[in-house]
Amino acid sequence: MGAVITPQLVDIVDTLTAERSYSSGSSRHLRTCQVESWGLRMEYPTPEDPFADSEVTWLLPDVGLRLTHQRPRSRHARGGPSVLTAVRVQRDSRTWRTTDLLLGLAVPGGTSARIVRSEEFAAAIAGQVLRPGDADLALRTIHRTLEEVSRHRHDLGAWLLAHGVYDPWPPV
Repeated sequence: MGAVITPQLVDIVDTLTAERSYSSGSSRHLRTCQVESWGLRMEYPTPEDPFADSEVTWLLPDVGLRLTHQRPRSRHARGGPSVLTAVRVQRDSRTWRTTDLLLGLAVPGGTSARIVRSEEFAAAIAGQVLRPGDADLALRTIHRTLEEVSRHRHDLGAWLLAHGVYDPWPPV
């Protein structure tokens, strides 16, 4: 069975109303929506997820990435990997628009990072959902990031420090 081709995923975050709207037409209110010198910090509850209590997302426009971490419901549960996803970010004084470039990097911490969503990425290219320029941008972004994270021994905190982000990851 082949990968399903989906249209490009576009999110729009309104920083004044703290609302994140998705290309599917759904939206959610953000518990945290804060513009930082390095990008945008967001967090929202995930009541529909039986394992995750909330999702923390940081947009890092200078490096073309979205960093995501699922907070587990149980404080005894082991959290999953953080995921860096290649995105195109456009912003103005009120809104942040991200286009998901369908290729990511899972960084579990303590072990090697790995490229994720490659089948979806390949299907989007084959189905001409992802333009060649965006596909090239995604590949360059993820491979550059993999090299950088590897140089920091797969420690996202150290990688973020190298990019001028002094906040701890994942946030407490």
